[in-house]
Amino acid sequence: MPKNRPIQALLLSTIAMAASFIIWNLFSPLAVKFKELYQLTGFQTSVLIAAPVLLGSVMRIPMGIYADRYGGRRVFSATMLFLIVPLLAASFASSYSVLLLCALFLGMGGSTFAISLTYVSRWFPPRKQGLVLGLAGLGNLGVAAASYGVPLLHAQMGMSATFRSLAIMIGAVAIGFWLLGKDLPKPASVKTFKQSMAVLRKRSTWLLSLFYFLTFGGFVAFSVYLPTLLKEQFVLSATEAGFRTALFVLLATLIRPLGGLWADRIGSRRVLAVVFSGFAIAAFIMTLSLDRLPLFTAGCLIGAMFLGIGNGAVFKMVPEVSPQDTGAVTGIVGAAGGLGGFFPPMLLGFIHDASGSYVNGFVLLLVFTAVCFGFNAWTIRPAIEKEATHAV
Repeated sequence: MPKNRPIQALLLSTIAMAASFIIWNLFSPLAVKFKELYQLTGFQTSVLIAAPVLLGSVMRIPMGIYADRYGGRRVFSATMLFLIVPLLAASFASSYSVLLLCALFLGMGGSTFAISLTYVSRWFPPRKQGLVLGLAGLGNLGVAAASYGVPLLHAQMGMSATFRSLAIMIGAVAIGFWLLGKDLPKPASVKTFKQSMAVLRKRSTWLLSLFYFLTFGGFVAFSVYLPTLLKEQFVLSATEAGFRTALFVLLATLIRPLGGLWADRIGSRRVLAVVFSGFAIAAFIMTLSLDRLPLFTAGCLIGAMFLGIGNGAVFKMVPEVSPQDTGAVTGIVGAAGGLGGFFPPMLLGFIHDASGSYVNGFVLLLVFTAVCFGFNAWTIRPAIEKEATHAV
């Protein structure tokens, strides 16, 4: 195997994931425009924002397994080509129901996370998994590109042309990935879907899913809902709200490899102890500063830093927990993270409609972070050691 082939696989996968995540996050920066156009309630707007997250989360489970079975090159390329269909349909949409259906299918862009990490992990040895999977996670920069770039694109081209131009973009990336990407030889024996899902019997799979529900779910929830929250709570323009959201995404994404690197050196469990402690502080700051933009911004950026580090640390554990079923565990844990980004935006929209404030939503976030800290401190290590003993 050529020495540069693993690096090429990492680079291509990261670019493809970033392009797919632009599509996945497309509706978030346009949500206020849709709210005005169709006279939507806060809850309806939240559902529109969260719909892509739902399908993108659930589909990570089969897509990770399919990438293991059929190869990342084929599955990745086909998924990106599929995204062209809902993009073109959205460019002709004239009602909320049609737009919601398109938003749901655009969620397939989020499923590429499981494809990407499954594809990349096969090219590198276990000792480098933390850093490499953290670097692969830089594909999350697509969320930042969407948060800042889509409002600018919309301002220049209008709604329909924005959807069509992005359809051309994702089609070009899909063709490039197919032409330049390579797959390693398939394993001698390929597990069935049922056999792959046996990892659900492992307690460690559920604990990692819980942790990723917070770290990646928090990242996604803030990424998709911050533009709406900033515009409604602090009366910012769409461009300014998009810029601040892009800073959040950029910080959380760029620091992710550092979380993986630290996990390689001192262990994921220690890193996560710091992550959950730090994010609890950030959540507390945000809870108290919903009427003070500078302090709220500081809380968001502190939170972004710890969420990014946590994302890298959690996925360092995946090959440790189940080295023979990386695709399945990646899909399940990734799905949990995506679902962690699905429910909070709807909950925040509901809480705001009911009470006129976001405070209770941030209090719930603080409580959930404390729960994750407890499980990491007293449960994850015994679970992994017990499963390792049974495996022997």
